[in-house]
Amino acid sequence: MNIVCLDVEGVLVPEIWIAFAESTGIPELRRTTRDEPDYDKLMRFRLEILRERGLGLRRIQEVIAGIDPLPGAKDFLDALRAEAQVILLSDTFEQFAAPLMEKLGRPTLFCNTLEVSPDGGIAGYRMRVAQSKLATVRALQSIGFDTIAAGDSHNDLAMIRAGKAGFLFRSTPAIEAANPDLPAFQEYSDLLAAIRAALR
Repeated sequence: MNIVCLDVEGVLVPEIWIAFAESTGIPELRRTTRDEPDYDKLMRFRLEILRERGLGLRRIQEVIAGIDPLPGAKDFLDALRAEAQVILLSDTFEQFAAPLMEKLGRPTLFCNTLEVSPDGGIAGYRMRVAQSKLATVRALQSIGFDTIAAGDSHNDLAMIRAGKAGFLFRSTPAIEAANPDLPAFQEYSDLLAAIRAALR
């Protein structure tokens, strides 16, 4: 039995932190897992900037409310879900993801959670499990699933490599160059065709 595991930001929806950086005029917040492989280091950096600027969860959620899925993403996801079981695996947070999942037709999402203080500030975050994407793929494999995965960032590489098939989608030239054995696609139609071939 097969199950497809997809990254979310950069694959199905725009990068939330980049959108927030553009909205607030804070270019440092444009840094994502495409740039920084160490997720904890990246999040500590982000939270420090939020504290310094007095920005809380509500301000981020206001920006997220205006974000739509990438063009073609919902059609791609609908077509894929018609043929396979799909789980979205993301290092985003429940408090960020809900409106985006609504726009994608409420797919199954495994992600993390924020620690929010009474004044609405973001005090910290809790990962669902260490190396959550790889851990989830390994757990699915342990109960009889073959996994197929796609993503765009450093934190997707382990889950992409762990399954029977894995793909880069709209990744960076540097990540593609460092992983020349991984098929890399720019268009949803090509990714869908590759997944379909792996499902056979």
